[in-house]
Amino acid sequence: MSKCIGYCGLDCVKCPAYIALKTNDDALRITTAAEWTKKYNHPFTKEMINCTGCTSKEEPHCGYCGMCAIRACAQKRSVVRCCVCKNFETCKTVKKFEQHSGLKLKDLP
Repeated sequence: MSKCIGYCGLDCVKCPAYIALKTNDDALRITTAAEWTKKYNHPFTKEMINCTGCTSKEEPHCGYCGMCAIRACAQKRSVVRCCVCKNFETCKTVKKFEQHSGLKLKDLP
């Protein structure tokens, strides 16, 4: 699998939901649903663990990815990555994502 970088900079190819869809791996879906349910305090099911990648226009997009505010904003602004947006440094959506995820988007590819 080649790289598939999301609008935020995360590499979708490393995401279990992307891998599960590409390899049709039900065991990975079940394990990931259990891990994400605990980690994110949201009831994930194995059916939700499928994703074509953030920037793909094709469905499905896994749970949060389908309704991600960063994804929606980047598509609306027609930017390839948040980091190239003129509002990146002051963006409340980015700040909220960073607080929740513990990641710093400026440090991603």
